[in-house]
Amino acid sequence: MTGSLAGLRCVPCRGGVPPLGSQEISGLLPELPGWEVNEIMGIPRLVRVYKFKNFSQALEFTQKVGEIAEAEDHHPALLTEWGKVTVSWWTHKIKGLHQNDFIMAAKTDRLYPLKME
Repeated sequence: MTGSLAGLRCVPCRGGVPPLGSQEISGLLPELPGWEVNEIMGIPRLVRVYKFKNFSQALEFTQKVGEIAEAEDHHPALLTEWGKVTVSWWTHKIKGLHQNDFIMAAKTDRLYPLKME
């Protein structure tokens, strides 16, 4: 359940730990409806596009994601456009996915105000 992931905190990842394997990723992904794993430049990333009524709402959401990223010291790639924000989570140090990425994706989902669609 997304709520259980969202309640966890990121643990520092300084590298030296292996990225999650495909079986571990497959076990966690069902907890994050709307997210998919995309490989970009050879690195798997959790990606989701959030839709909004206008640029102002998209920008407000981007700011909120930035605030939780700073609080957890784990930062995504964010693409803010008119009416949508694309969020990509992965762990740079291990060039792959870590449980932290799934935690942050769940926390990002909590920020999404469905009424803005």
